[in-house]
Amino acid sequence: MAMDDGTAAGRVVSPVLVGREDQLRRLVTAVSRPPAVAVLEGEAGIGKTRLVTEMAAHPDAAGRLFLVGGARRIREPFPLGPVVEALRGLGEPLARAELSPVAGALRGLLPELAEVLPPPLEPLDDRAAERHRLFRGLVEVLDALGPVVLVMEDLHWADEQTVEFLAYLLAALPVRMSVVLVYRGEEVGAGIRETTGRLPDSVFHDHVVLEALNAEQTGVLAASILDAKDVTSDFGAHLHELSSGLPLAVQELLALLRERGALIQLRSGRWARKALAELDVPPGVRDSVRERVGRLSAAARGVAEAAAVLQVPARVAVLAQVGGLSRAETVAGLDELLVSGLLAEQDGTVVFRHVLAAQAVYGGIPLGRRQDLHTRAAAAVRSVKPVPLGQEAHHLRHAGLLREWVDAAEQAAGQASELGDDAEAVRILEDVLRNAPLEPERRGRLAVRLGWAAGQVLRPPEVIDLLSEALESEQPGPSRGQLHFLIGLLQERLGDDPGAQRSAFVAAVDDLGDQPELTAWVMAALGRPMDAAVTLAEHTMWLDRALEAVPAIGDPVEEIFVLGKIATSLSGFGDPRWAALTDDIRRRTGGRPRHRQEVNAYRSIAENVCCAGHFELADQLLAAASQGAAGEESSREPLARCRLVALLLAYCRGTWDGLDQETALLLDEYGGRPADRITAETVAACLALAHGDLDVARRDLHDVVQRTVALGGYELLPLSVTGFLRLSSARGEAEAALAVTGAAVAVWETKGLWPLAVRAVPALAEAMAGVGRHDEAADLIARLSALLDGLDAPLAPAALAHARGHLAAGRTAAAEQFLAAGSAYDRLGAPYEAAQAREQAAGCLFAAADARAEEPLRAAITTFQALGARWDLDRAAQLARKYGVAVRGRYPGGPQGYGGGLSPREREIAEMAAAGLTNREIGQRLFVSPRTVEKHLGAVLRKLGLRSRAALGMHLGVDRDGL
Repeated sequence: MAMDDGTAAGRVVSPVLVGREDQLRRLVTAVSRPPAVAVLEGEAGIGKTRLVTEMAAHPDAAGRLFLVGGARRIREPFPLGPVVEALRGLGEPLARAELSPVAGALRGLLPELAEVLPPPLEPLDDRAAERHRLFRGLVEVLDALGPVVLVMEDLHWADEQTVEFLAYLLAALPVRMSVVLVYRGEEVGAGIRETTGRLPDSVFHDHVVLEALNAEQTGVLAASILDAKDVTSDFGAHLHELSSGLPLAVQELLALLRERGALIQLRSGRWARKALAELDVPPGVRDSVRERVGRLSAAARGVAEAAAVLQVPARVAVLAQVGGLSRAETVAGLDELLVSGLLAEQDGTVVFRHVLAAQAVYGGIPLGRRQDLHTRAAAAVRSVKPVPLGQEAHHLRHAGLLREWVDAAEQAAGQASELGDDAEAVRILEDVLRNAPLEPERRGRLAVRLGWAAGQVLRPPEVIDLLSEALESEQPGPSRGQLHFLIGLLQERLGDDPGAQRSAFVAAVDDLGDQPELTAWVMAALGRPMDAAVTLAEHTMWLDRALEAVPAIGDPVEEIFVLGKIATSLSGFGDPRWAALTDDIRRRTGGRPRHRQEVNAYRSIAENVCCAGHFELADQLLAAASQGAAGEESSREPLARCRLVALLLAYCRGTWDGLDQETALLLDEYGGRPADRITAETVAACLALAHGDLDVARRDLHDVVQRTVALGGYELLPLSVTGFLRLSSARGEAEAALAVTGAAVAVWETKGLWPLAVRAVPALAEAMAGVGRHDEAADLIARLSALLDGLDAPLAPAALAHARGHLAAGRTAAAEQFLAAGSAYDRLGAPYEAAQAREQAAGCLFAAADARAEEPLRAAITTFQALGARWDLDRAAQLARKYGVAVRGRYPGGPQGYGGGLSPREREIAEMAAAGLTNREIGQRLFVSPRTVEKHLGAVLRKLGLRSRAALGMHLGVDRDGL
């Protein structure tokens, strides 16, 4: 008989879960083992939301508070939407929770919870700092709620701040908390995937991918929806073919067949379809949904079209206004749609049960009517307070009202920027500039706003073409100057041609006359040695002009920012004025940078003076910068950049414990930022050489040298050039290596960067002497000795003595130079270079039968062992064996030489953890990531045979010397 009213007559969803038993088990296991992160990935209509619902209802998940929020297809310039949705209804449980004052930062984000949140905090004058404090407040609230499962759905539509918050949260996940991330794999951005790419070892992790149902499962799902024992095999096979095993498509096709009366129930109780030739069911969800809607009344069709245009949950009055219907018509049509299962209720609003159904209806609306609906939708959302500007702009655009769209979009972008959601501002402005007809002046104004917003995004988008396009039309001077300046800044961030950056900055100078802070900034940028063709004299001229322009700035924080850039460049040239400027910056800030621009000044000077050899000062400046970036609430961007400098400083000072892990993390974090990533790549390549990964080291050092030249990162070049030349000389490839590094040497010469580049002179002299260019190398050393006299070049005494050792006429004379170099390196705090010099001294002394040879060799071997420098250790051990010097085993106790004992870094972390510091707090003190702390702490517990921080505290309290 044909199907008619009955128990299953109106059912569109299966009462039981089909074909997902294993996936459900994995999700439930994950959320039951906090701290945990589970990823649920699958295409639209595959059943992700249903699986989340089943997980929350599972007995093994009982006793946990499930918080669910989802991103929206049409974004609003209000960041953290999914998180807000998950938290806004938690007044009752939060009223019972104990919250610290930092939770007061959430009052503006969650006004619904104002009565249960602590008092509001004093506003900060740094937008990034406000955002970071907001993140801390969110974590505080989530942790205070007890065992919590945070489910974030539709993250393929997530805004950047939601992504940033999730990365912050997962880096140090509260111990009672589990997180489930749900998204469409084919649409999700790299940022969401990266949040789970480097989870701490203590966090349980699973990644569940939902696949389409097979034919058998499709038949079982159909039988469940129809409340039947099963369906015929040919029916199940045909349904699988039409639906491709997509559960949503199965539901829609069954609903269509049922409405057509195309299902029959056999005497056995099984369901079948009528004759195959009579059905001709159109494939896919689109056609089935459209046919179902077509069978409804005119009022129901009007409501469906209005809901499809709106795309977000809507109230009855809004649906009536958009559809052009009376309230009675809207209510009647809505009833039909709810009964049919196409729409569903949601907290006093209605929305399509699935986005695919909404898209199917939307695609079937004729253009003229669709534009009318969008026009009325724009008017409807405009009446909501506050106005959802993102929705208004969306509807105006699709209504064909382009001028009005641009007005609304500009307001939405401004709102996004004010709220710190620069990525959303970039998205809105880029869309307008690429697709709207704009008069030149407005195009220029919007392009300037786009450039500033793009510069604040962690991974800046490629929008330079839009700024350049705005310059093709006549622009007022200030806009023209800013556009050129912003093009140069974005080119610098993206690692573009340094010559193009310089051209953009030069073009900006004359048009920025009435903007003194930008004028001084661009002059300071032109003083930076980035373009190989520019001489030292020109760089110095721009720096002098920048110094003269600083007093006109008027803003103390901006003045510090520009002074930091000037001091950074001067330190690279060995110009002693950098030290006075640095002292002035520290005096003005009281030694504690509080603003992001001040943190930038401290950090950039620290980086350059580290490269110059002022390691102690670099450490002091970096400690202050990191405290300003972390303790004073700044965002993860300044913190991450501080970690890059800390990485460089750790390599130079020989504090290599844990450096490999931190390097790997930073390489991942800066994947889309070549100009910043080159620092981590340089350290990684140098470590590969020291560790003895010679083929990897040769490839990477060669690549890093060439790309650093192309990027204009000349302060880093001495490190990679040194490594490449040392390895090439050892392999008999010095001639080719000198050719490769020739461009770097030429730049150092042109720009007067020898105060930094003197680090590479020992390896350069060794390579030159090895190919018969002894006299040329001697002339270079003599010239540099005179040139660097009077300049600030702390590396020069050690490096020049080291280089002279390679050229000395006799073994004893060479050994004396090497020994002098070793002592000078010790005074600087550069143990790796000191050990190399002592090893070379020992080789000369052994060859001269000098009894002093053994002591420097033993010292070198001890240092190489402590560093884990296997390549150098193998070479030194071979020298020891040749001359019968007894040394300890090659790698006593392991590659770092600590055996079952704790390394210095492990001991430091153990003491901090025992004192009660969190991984994040330890990381901030040591300039490393919480994940690196987690790895060290795990090693500590394993070595000591302990299982918890509490046990570690007891262990240290009882036997601190045992460490």
